[in-house]
Amino acid sequence: MSANDEILQILKDALEHAGPVSGRRMFGGVGVYFEGTFFAIIDDGAIYLKTSETTRPQFEAERSRAFSYMTKNGRAELHSYWLLPERLLDEAEELRDWASASVAAARQAASQSDRKAKSARTKGRSAMAKTAKPAAKPKRR
Repeated sequence: MSANDEILQILKDALEHAGPVSGRRMFGGVGVYFEGTFFAIIDDGAIYLKTSETTRPQFEAERSRAFSYMTKNGRAELHSYWLLPERLLDEAEELRDWASASVAAARQAASQSDRKAKSARTKGRSAMAKTAKPAAKPKRR
């Protein structure tokens, strides 16, 4: 069992009473889902949880850091995912609280993204309607 698999099992155990947790391999790590909502990244045996404006101060107070990865242009950071403080791996109840807050942040972000996409589609349709020319009437012979 790899370090990533062990960490995934810790998350599954922490959230087992709340609902199903699953993992999918991605880019050498594992994407973690709760009831289909992507809320965490496991990479090199570390958990990075989805954050929001509300939850990020908790991570900052624990001296955590954003998820980072290497690109062809150097190191990049994904500021919406932050490293879970290691001490929480031994604190099941607190880990559950942090993971649940992460799921809520992921759902909120997805909801906002859905609203923006719907708004953009609606604006696109109304713009097309304004610029569309009426169909030509058939000529009488």
